[in-house]
Amino acid sequence: MQPLSSLSKVGVILRPSSPSLKEFFLQVRSLFEREGIEVMLDSISGGMIGIYGCDFQRLCSESDMLVSIGGDGTLISVVRRSYPYGKPILGINMGRLGFLTDVRQDEVEVFVQKLKAGEYRIDSRLMLEGELSSPKSTQRFFAFNEAIVTRRPISGMIHVKASIGEEPFNTYFGDGLIVATPTGSTAYNISAGGPVVYPYSKNMILTPICAHSLTQRPLVLPSEFEVELEMLEGEFANIVVDGQEIMDFGYGDRLRLKVADRPALLVHKKEHNYFQVLREKFSWGDA
Repeated sequence: MQPLSSLSKVGVILRPSSPSLKEFFLQVRSLFEREGIEVMLDSISGGMIGIYGCDFQRLCSESDMLVSIGGDGTLISVVRRSYPYGKPILGINMGRLGFLTDVRQDEVEVFVQKLKAGEYRIDSRLMLEGELSSPKSTQRFFAFNEAIVTRRPISGMIHVKASIGEEPFNTYFGDGLIVATPTGSTAYNISAGGPVVYPYSKNMILTPICAHSLTQRPLVLPSEFEVELEMLEGEFANIVVDGQEIMDFGYGDRLRLKVADRPALLVHKKEHNYFQVLREKFSWGDA
């Protein structure tokens, strides 16, 4: 995508339970204000560091761009919470190399200048839209990395019936099932033996977790498909969304998953290279 037509106000969200971020936030605010860009702070973040902030909805509505200060987990939370507003999000990495937060602390000053000059890029990342229907209610949610159907800690293996377009195609028997986005292919999906999928692809990835049968293999689907999952009679599981939200999933419930109508928008350096991140994160190519 092309850079924003104007950048006059940004909204900042800090990693939770990290009051030590106050000094760095003040530095970031000063850098933006030096370039004539107003900074708004999320009220929860503000309460954590003793600075007045504003309501998250107002932050999203009034900002041209959001800034997540923390790690990939913080950025994923911001993506999910702000998704209805369609705002691009910049991740500033406060820890180890992240897949999503490619701007380091020592790069912020130069990158803010590049933001003002329009020297950055906005990448589109596919989102999943989920609908969990039970006899009593319906819940909708959005996932950036994945939605996982997983057995409960004290339960045994579970059976998950999977259909595409009303047509049953498999029953997964094991610890669970991951339905991931291409971005999420390098998260839990890869640990479970799923494929790495280029993050700008238009696919859903289904990967069984500790399958009871060797014939159960990961499946990559095109974006126009809709997957429906059901539990067999008498069984119960959890649905975990991006590792941040948990819902009950039992017999009689239906979980529908599809590609959301619009993507999430991430702000990156122009020179950001996905394959370089893979090499550094997974030590690919090392002797």
